[in-house]
Amino acid sequence: MTDKSHHVVPDPDGGWNVLKGGSDRASKHFEIQQAAIEWARKVSRTQKTELVIHRRDGTILQKDLQGHDPLPPRDHK
Repeated sequence: MTDKSHHVVPDPDGGWNVLKGGSDRASKHFEIQQAAIEWARKVSRTQKTELVIHRRDGTILQKDLQGHDPLPPRDHK
């Protein structure tokens, strides 16, 4: 995890945690994944970080870049 990211990850004891990249300690814990995603998305937008959402098995479900995109799409005119 890079420090310019936030991750929604499963908690081994149940529920979901939001972690800032590079941290082992959860910023916040949620019982429902969708609640964790909504909160993490707000924080990620504010801090302009990448949001990485993980599945229960730990694999990546989705990535959202909330900050400056170093490779924006080209216009096809």
